Amino acid sequence: MRTLFLYLFLTTSGLAQEKWEPAIKAFEKKDRETPPPKSPIVFVGSSSFAFWTDVQAYFPEKPILNRGFGGSELSDALHFADRVILAYKPKQVVIYAGENDLAIGKKNATDVYRLFVRLFTKLRTAQPNLPIAFVAIKPSPSRWKLKPGMDKTNRLIRLYLRRQRNAAFIDVVPVMLDPATQRPKPGIFKSDSLHMNAEGYKLWAELLRPVLR
Repeated sequence: MRTLFLYLFLTTSGLAQEKWEPAIKAFEKKDRETPPPKSPIVFVGSSSFAFWTDVQAYFPEKPILNRGFGGSELSDALHFADRVILAYKPKQVVIYAGENDLAIGKKNATDVYRLFVRLFTKLRTAQPNLPIAFVAIKPSPSRWKLKPGMDKTNRLIRLYLRRQRNAAFIDVVPVMLDPATQRPKPGIFKSDSLHMNAEGYKLWAELLRPVLR
């Protein structure tokens, strides 16, 4: 089983390199034209970060560098970690990824957890004291059927981070659920019932603010 997972990961990585290369090169071009802040807090992951285009406005006193690329998987963040994370010598890394891995259906919670551990290990090998935070995989109306797998993934990653130093698990799930129905709050999502609107990001910002260095 582990051999099969490794094969699928390597295959996915090869495809990801081709698919996302234009996006990564666009980041690098932007860096040449407008140098990023030194020792930034790098936000990396999928569309929930990529669409947070005004994230700096939520944390004006922090050197935020958003390197989310929409539709990406946790395996993509791992594959491009040298170029979208470590290249900046970050003071902190905030990760939101894993949701698309589960949604595509080729990986289960344990697979996603293992990918996260690989990414965490890679970052800590390069920068042993690097603070790392993981934003819990969010609930959304359009992916509600995936919630059991998301909950398991979140639980595994939370337990792992509890054993690490300078690490944080940011649990956004409770604030995104209606207390009465325990379903996603409809007023915090865009019309696609997947991506968040400004009200959703306000909820995230309140939880992230105390964690950011």
